Amino acid sequence: MESQSSDINEAIQASGEATLEQATKKAKEEINSFFNVRLDIAVTGESGSGKSSFVNALRGLKDNDEDAAPTGVTETTTEPTPYQHPTMPNVTLWDLPGIGTPKFKAKTYLKNVTFDRYDFFLIVSSVRFRENDIMLAKEIKKKKKVFYFVRSKIDHDVQSEKRKGIDKKETLSKIRTNCEEELKRIGNPNIFLVSSWDTSKFDFEKLIGILESELPQNKRNTLLQFVPVCTVAILEKKVRMFQKIAWAAALLSGAVAVAPVPGLSFSCDMSIVGSFFTSIYHSFGLDDKSLKRLSERVNKPHLKSLKMSPLVEKLIKISSLRLGASALGEFLCSLVPAAGSAAAAVISFTTTRNVLLKGLDALAEEARKVLREAGLE
Repeated sequence: MESQSSDINEAIQASGEATLEQATKKAKEEINSFFNVRLDIAVTGESGSGKSSFVNALRGLKDNDEDAAPTGVTETTTEPTPYQHPTMPNVTLWDLPGIGTPKFKAKTYLKNVTFDRYDFFLIVSSVRFRENDIMLAKEIKKKKKVFYFVRSKIDHDVQSEKRKGIDKKETLSKIRTNCEEELKRIGNPNIFLVSSWDTSKFDFEKLIGILESELPQNKRNTLLQFVPVCTVAILEKKVRMFQKIAWAAALLSGAVAVAPVPGLSFSCDMSIVGSFFTSIYHSFGLDDKSLKRLSERVNKPHLKSLKMSPLVEKLIKISSLRLGASALGEFLCSLVPAAGSAAAAVISFTTTRNVLLKGLDALAEEARKVLREAGLE
């Protein structure tokens, strides 16, 4: 019990609060933020720049998937169009009309697309950044919001130049230099070279890293949850994020265990465990749709036959048995005033934390195996 008390004291200390009650309140706020904080991302640029394909890539979809943003050789977006993330309804990517089109002239563009709605802007171009892009960036900057330049369709450029005998490194250097020259009037903005077809290549991971570091704290976890797992580095960032949130979830479990209500602690713990494992399952790209898309992208058909949902079901079943066994002890302790209630909190915290972390480890290892099989180590 002394070791368990030490664990919960460590969790209280990590929260930055002085008491279990204060730490639990903070944990509740963090859990609510983790699952519910909204993130609205604007993807804009001139027509034909690949905005819609990039929206699809960020949502982990291909252009021909159901619910994907429509794409084409002509402007397909005529109004700001919201696309919810397939598994996170609090994340919306907005496919904005091309700047400079008759209905969305550059000077009134931000007003017409409801500027204040978005957390940040991604300005996309597939050839070169033009006057309208620069004008838009300046206006966004005036209004004290953040923007990033995304040079899309890089895979096409690399292949095209390769046919001329120009290697990938030289092509990327030339494109980056050209972009920097085009945008020098607005200082030294971040420029990211990306392929919507294959987010494991070029600057996609770098883009996510910059966004994560520059977003407000309560938005960072939301961003990291929804971005597709295309590299080991992104996966490991997600693992560390879920490790941190597991402590907050366990603290909530400990607080509920204090109440002498039969079944309350078990019911609460199972709700926490179910939500936690389901979020990991989707965030790590272990759901059937994500595995199918990965299989097609890396041309490894056997990946689509992997079924990870039975593992999640097994983890929840095992968790149910462990939590059920501890729930009886928690309830009996909670009947004893003061010391008994504290013991119940410690038992519940420790059991829930261990269940969550062991389940996370199992799912993370499966995700690492998938990346190895896909050749994305």
